[in-house]
Amino acid sequence: MTPARIAVLAPDVADRIAAGEVVERPASVVKELVENALDAGATSIDIEIRDGGRALIRVSDDGSGMSREDAQLAIARHATSKIRDAEDLVGVSSFGFRGEALPAIGSVSHLSIESALGDGAGVRVEVSGGTLRGVHEAARRRGTTVAVESLFHNTPARQKFLRGARSEWRAIADLLHTVALVRRDVRFTVTHDGKEQLALAPARDLATRVAALWGADAADRLVPVDDIQGAIRVSGLVERPSEVGSGTRRVLLTVNGRAIRDTGLVRAAESAYRSTISAGLRPSLLLHVELPGAEVDVNVHPAKAEVRFRDRWTVERAVERAVRQALGTEDAAAGIGIVRGVPGFAPLGRALGVEILRQAPAATPAPLFDDTVPAPRDTPDVAVAVSDADAIVVPPLFQFHRTYIAFERPDALVLIDQHAAHERVLYERFLDAFEGGEMPSQRLLFPLTLHLSPAEAEMYEAEQATLQRLGFEGEAFGGSSLVVHAVPAPHPRFDAERCLRDSLAALTGDREPSAHARHTRLIATVACKAAVKAGDLLAPDEMRGLYLALARTTLPAHDVHGRATILQLGWGEIDRRFGRG
Repeated sequence: MTPARIAVLAPDVADRIAAGEVVERPASVVKELVENALDAGATSIDIEIRDGGRALIRVSDDGSGMSREDAQLAIARHATSKIRDAEDLVGVSSFGFRGEALPAIGSVSHLSIESALGDGAGVRVEVSGGTLRGVHEAARRRGTTVAVESLFHNTPARQKFLRGARSEWRAIADLLHTVALVRRDVRFTVTHDGKEQLALAPARDLATRVAALWGADAADRLVPVDDIQGAIRVSGLVERPSEVGSGTRRVLLTVNGRAIRDTGLVRAAESAYRSTISAGLRPSLLLHVELPGAEVDVNVHPAKAEVRFRDRWTVERAVERAVRQALGTEDAAAGIGIVRGVPGFAPLGRALGVEILRQAPAATPAPLFDDTVPAPRDTPDVAVAVSDADAIVVPPLFQFHRTYIAFERPDALVLIDQHAAHERVLYERFLDAFEGGEMPSQRLLFPLTLHLSPAEAEMYEAEQATLQRLGFEGEAFGGSSLVVHAVPAPHPRFDAERCLRDSLAALTGDREPSAHARHTRLIATVACKAAVKAGDLLAPDEMRGLYLALARTTLPAHDVHGRATILQLGWGEIDRRFGRG
């Protein structure tokens, strides 16, 4: 058999192969055309879709427009207005290059381009199946309109792989939501089969755009992020821990204004939620990363959907830090009838009973507790207080239902769940002790003797060193028995035997993948079992001490299971329920 000889493909065949790299489905065409419009400086973009994009895709913009010569060059392969030499590829900031995808799209559709540099005389270029059909004068306003009809009409095999109109439209809608979130300065209108689907005015911030796309409730579930670490800025919105798992998960990542996919950045953001949500839950993340163009390569993916960082570790740590800081602010606390800057609402304004200075939009969100006003010098150092809590004013507190600590402030009634709050306090103290030393413990006058099951005894032996750092000192005694000589003392009513038994029982059979994960799980479990319980009557000094201790934690708004420690009831909502609103 004679070997096949190498041959140069005919131009029309090469163009259709190139189209396969750019045009996977109608959403791919929409992406290219909308990004071309944005690169042309458009402030208003109108998009018309028919039959899920299979029959028609029309994108009109008010951008810079093209001359007659440029409009014809735009349908030529390798023609661009954005790149002149190889060095321009480094740190490129445009989405694509005007005309980059047009010849590929024109080879598998009926394509027309109308464009004008200014109001009045313009040009219309028509292409069908990759062949130029005509160039005509056209009267129009400044800007460009590109229409793509009968997509894949000359490639039946590709056409067969298109999904139904509803599925193709859904993919287009998802894409346009992403673009609208990235370019909040642009007005978008979108119609599908003659019905208006989106009408978005320019938005002042990301929360405003989210509210316009998905409703004010969706925006209210999110916490603002804004942090600068060196040359890296991370901003955006992330889901409040108490809301995670109760709605649709949405993820948007952008790097220097370009939407990308990056599992490493997602993992970094999710790691910031450790000890605030239950294992397996995945928060919504809408994050923008800005860094010098020379530090990121955007040309590692054909559709520019992935990037490569010069120093990935630094970028991921910046993302984790920014999200972690956001989860420790007042906006992260759960609320009913609390307004958080969504359009038509007023800002929250104050944190837990203390004055908060509202910062500029780009500044770090306000913390839950203010530490700028000295507290009375006679604040007692009770069991759940912290010795250095001398810079926070504690408002009048009262307990009800032996479960909640309450106080009022000008805009809300605030409730603290005493168990969840103390769990957060103890978790961070135990974690500090594990990482930097040992938790203070008290020697028992009469040692405890515990009779454990074989599985519990095995768990104690495996975690004995960690438990000792947390304040439990014991030794095996005759089979599965354990003699405990010292225990931590987090509060006067602490039941050491119950805490240790319940912790070992909860962890028996646990198979965390790493030693660090097992230790963290153990610390969280001990903190939960050691915390004051619902039903415990707290003295005024104990309530004040718990308030002060919670104020010193890094994530005061949530316990280690993702439950809220703090609930804010806006006075407006309370008035409404009583018919006063």
